[in-house]
Amino acid sequence: MTLYTERGQGSAIEDFLAEHAQVLSIAGFFLVCILFFATMTDTFLTGGNILNLLRQAAPILIVASAMTFVITTAGIDLSVGSQVALVNALAAIAIAAGIPWPLVILMMLAAGAMIGLAQGWFIAHQAIPAFIVTLAGLSIFRGIALLLTKGYSIPIRDADGFTFLGRGAVAGIPIPAILSVLVAIVAYVVLDRMRYGRQVVAVGANREAARRVGMPARWVTASVYGLTGLASAFAGLLIAARLGSGSSNAAVGFELDVIAAVVLGGTSLMGGRGTIIGTVLGTLTIAAIGNGLILMHVSPFFTQIVTGAIILAAIWLNTRIFASGLRLGRKKS
Repeated sequence: MTLYTERGQGSAIEDFLAEHAQVLSIAGFFLVCILFFATMTDTFLTGGNILNLLRQAAPILIVASAMTFVITTAGIDLSVGSQVALVNALAAIAIAAGIPWPLVILMMLAAGAMIGLAQGWFIAHQAIPAFIVTLAGLSIFRGIALLLTKGYSIPIRDADGFTFLGRGAVAGIPIPAILSVLVAIVAYVVLDRMRYGRQVVAVGANREAARRVGMPARWVTASVYGLTGLASAFAGLLIAARLGSGSSNAAVGFELDVIAAVVLGGTSLMGGRGTIIGTVLGTLTIAAIGNGLILMHVSPFFTQIVTGAIILAAIWLNTRIFASGLRLGRKKS
């Protein structure tokens, strides 16, 4: 009886480790990064730097939470950085034109959701690959932002309530960090506890099978791009509020950080498996690496090399771990 119980406990531990291997690995890697930069610099673990890191990571986490849904459906959205820049510029232009900033926020969020849904329509209903649609969006949205601003930054004045969203704090915690955590919590509940989240996973695992059992597969596919559009608009507003200006050059390379955070966190590029907890850890890891390298006075251009290497390593590990999980499942069945 004791032997049976021990075997049962051992099997349960093995199952847990196999199921959460990617999240546990990124958690370990995150801790290694923290220890490394804490050892190499005197300021990394100071309160001011940690708060600054959280403020800077907030836009990435907001968009990465939505991108988790997209990648769980086996899709990709390469246009999020350009969407952030477009909303960033439009918000500054609208405020400069005298439109009240609360109305500007609502307008930008609605515009972001519509842009995302429009891309989702081409992907879901016109069967154009997500890579092609969002690659086109990457160029189009950045181009519109450049056209509107002529390449100049547009200052945001007389909107203290708006800039407070990007620069303010509650109990010492930056408001962007609080908002990003709330977004991640909502995303976790939706993906793991609600019907829509189960539909997203099912569509990513097998879209045709999901459609045949009555799930609105096309609508689910289109809707996740609406989420990234909404999240990108939110991130664009926070960046504009923090910097006090709107610019078409905002969020250059942003999509790389977002995708790296999601994939590094354990969401499968093959679809059918997503984890918001992993995405949070992936975001913090990407932010910590960028922040730590700056504090070590490493060239900012080297950060791009590190980010690219992380994406490659994450995809390789993601594929290997996913394949190992499949083999384990087949052996048990």
